[in-house]
Parts: sequence; structure tokens; C-alpha cells
Amino acid sequence: MDLMDCREYIMSLPMAEECQPFDDDIVVYKICGKWFATIIFSRGNYIAVKCHPDRAVLLRDEYSPITPAWHYNKKYWNDLLVTALPEEVVKREIRHSYFTVIRKNVSPKTLRQKVLTIAIQSGIEDDAVIPE
Repeated sequence: MDLMDCREYIMSLPMAEECQPFDDDIVVYKICGKWFATIIFSRGNYIAVKCHPDRAVLLRDEYSPITPAWHYNKKYWNDLLVTALPEEVVKREIRHSYFTVIRKNVSPKTLRQKVLTIAIQSGIEDDAVIPE
């Protein structure tokens, strides 16, 4: 999987938005105005995604191409080297980031519920395992 495949997948998610608020090198992906993924082209084939904090650590231990996100809060963000990971892992982590942001950052609650309903009705789900 490459960055353009990632972009295509991200933009297939309901209500996903793409913008370049800084310059042409950085692309930010949002849901309801909240960031859930970024690509910095000058860094190579990395995409930064938000993650449940406990899951973030487990993923870094399991996959060497998953590292703390450069220039982000390392507790909540991971960098995925997309060319070194299986496509299903990259897509799963993008979906997890998308749903994490909806559940934790989208407000008010009525909007959050509406967006979750739209996402679920579209057939996508957060199939990432969250540690207890």
C-alpha cells in the first residue's frame, strides 16, 4: 500500500475531509473538523493516525513499522510505515483512528451520535481490539 492508496481509502470514509492548512507538504484528514490522520510527504511513506493509548503501545511492540508519531503526542498518535505493513493493518488502523476521533473528539453528543450512525450504516466498523 502506498500513500495515494491511503488517501483513496481515507476519502472513502463517510464525511472525511482533506485539507492542507500549512503547505503543500502536509495533508490533514478530518472528521467534523477534528484531525484523525496526517501525511507529511517529505517524511516518506508514513501516515500518522490517532490511537487508543494502550493499543498504541501494543502495536509498536507487535509491528516494527509502527512507531510513535513524529511531531505529535506520542501517547495518542502512531506513525505507520505503510509500505512495510500489510494493507489490512493500515486500513484497520485508519478506521480505528477515524472512530476514535468520532467517539472522543466530536461534540456535541447529538452530532457524535449522528456521525457514528452514518459511519456504521455505511458498512465500516472499528474492528481494532482495545486492551482492557
